[in-house]
This record gives sequence, C-alpha cells and structure tokens, in this order.
Amino acid sequence: MTKRSSQMDSGSGVSLGARLIVAAPYLWLLGFFLVPFLIVLKISLSESAIAQPPYLPVLDLTAGLRGLRDFVSGLSFTNYFTIAGDDLYLFSYLKSLEVAAVSTTILLVCGVPLAYAMARAPRAAQPLLVTLVMLPFWTSFLIRVYAWINILQRDGLLNQALIRLGLVEEPTTWLATDTAVYIGLVYSYLPFMVLPAYASFEKFDESLLEAAADLGCPRWRTFFVITLPLAWRGLAAGALLCFVPIVGEFVVPDLLGGSEATMIGQTLWTEFFANRDWPAASAVAVALLVLLLAPIAIYQHLQTREIKVRQ
Repeated sequence: MTKRSSQMDSGSGVSLGARLIVAAPYLWLLGFFLVPFLIVLKISLSESAIAQPPYLPVLDLTAGLRGLRDFVSGLSFTNYFTIAGDDLYLFSYLKSLEVAAVSTTILLVCGVPLAYAMARAPRAAQPLLVTLVMLPFWTSFLIRVYAWINILQRDGLLNQALIRLGLVEEPTTWLATDTAVYIGLVYSYLPFMVLPAYASFEKFDESLLEAAADLGCPRWRTFFVITLPLAWRGLAAGALLCFVPIVGEFVVPDLLGGSEATMIGQTLWTEFFANRDWPAASAVAVALLVLLLAPIAIYQHLQTREIKVRQ
C-alpha cells in the first residue's frame, strides 16, 4: 500500500511539473504581451492632457464604484477616428507596407539562393556557413546601422569604390534616400530570412531530386516545381520574421532615410516623444498590431489547410 501511494505521489509530481512547463510560455505571453497590450489599449481610448501621466481618465481605486464609472465614461474611440481621417497616418502606414513588401521581396531573392547553397554544401562546412550568417548578431544593431552611414555618405567607401572602378565619375548621393533604407534593411534582416529557409532546405529529401533527374527534369525546373513548394513553410516563416518587424522599423529609416516620407515607426516616435500625445500614439500602435495580424493569420490558415489535406 505504501509503495503504491509513493508511486501515485511521484506520478502526480511529474504531472504537475509537466503542467508548469506547458503553462510557462502562456504565463510569459500573459505578463509580457497581453498585459502591456491592455495598458496601451486603455491609453489609446483616453484623451491627451497636460498632466502626469499625460492622458485622462486615470482609474482612482479609492473612489470605489463611482471612480470606476467615471473612468469607463471617460474612454472613447476619438483617437481611432482621428488617425482614420488624417492623411499623415494613412501615408505612414502605406509607406511602411511598401518598404516592408519591397524589402521582404529583396530578402527572398537574396536569401533563398544563399540558404539553398548552404544546405547543398558539404556537411562538414555547414556549421561554419551558419556561423558566418549569424556573425552580424554579435555586433550591436545600432552600431551596424551607423557603420552604413559611413559607407553610404558622399565620400564614403561605396562612392570611393565606384569611382575607382570607373562606374561613376562623381560621388553619388546614397544617404537620405529609399535606396539607403533598403540597403540597411536587407543587410540587417538577411539572417532572419536565411536561417528558416536553410532549416527547410537542410531537411529536404535528396531522393526526390534524384528521382526528378532520372525522369529528365532540368535542375532549374526541379528547384521551382519540387524544392520550393516543399520548403514553403521555412520561406513563409522567414518572410514573416522580416516583414512584420520591418513595418514598424524606426532606427534604419530614421538614420539612413530622408524626410520626404516617414514610416509608421517614426510617426509613433514623434507622437510619443515630440508631441507627447500618448493616446494618439497608442491608437497608432494598436492599429498597427491589428494590421500585422493579417499576414500571420494567413500563414496560420495555410498551415492548417495543409495539415487537413495531409490527414
């Protein structure tokens, strides 16, 4: 009897540990995503005020039910109507989506061949190639962006190289242009595209390529007909890892881009720190989050549909 009781106790202990392991990521999301999001959502429903904090209403727990009633009655969707009717915010969103879409396309064009070459390299050389791709992460992101300022300035290394190669006669303007922003974004986010794509290509069954070759299928057609469709999950994951943060990017466009068209990250910074309009900035952030849920939902839908087809 005692032995059986001890076995039951040990079994319940394992079960409790397993539950804690499963609950850990949910607690993490609750504490570091849901709670901050609810705070930002509440601020977005407030109105700007010259006070501390710079918004109203503020919940007064000491006032009891009357304080809670006054707090709820003070919330409104005015900030959302404001950003919906202001062209500044609309252009910022559209510019961010444009830059993110173009940058992600360039990253796919550059990252997929690189990841495929890494996966097809000799097995002993692959760890070194992965380390080289991850090497930029060992340096601060901000320092790397500042390095591009020195490279792209009028008398920088890029113009000097182009002049010595005879490709241009006079220094070209790179800084404060969309080209500089794309260069900085592609350089910064290339590892996020290469690593998921490499993980998909590395698990690929080589016998499928051999079968296609035996049937007379050219290599280029095999890549587009067999390899890419089977590796779409890694490519889609890499595209999401690049597209989503690029939409809200602030550092690269602020340091390398011009002032003609600002991205939504720069607009957020201006509203928070220059205008001190926290409610409007919070409304912009919530709208941006809702906007970015669309590509994530599409990816989840495609995954779910593929699982159902396999079943």
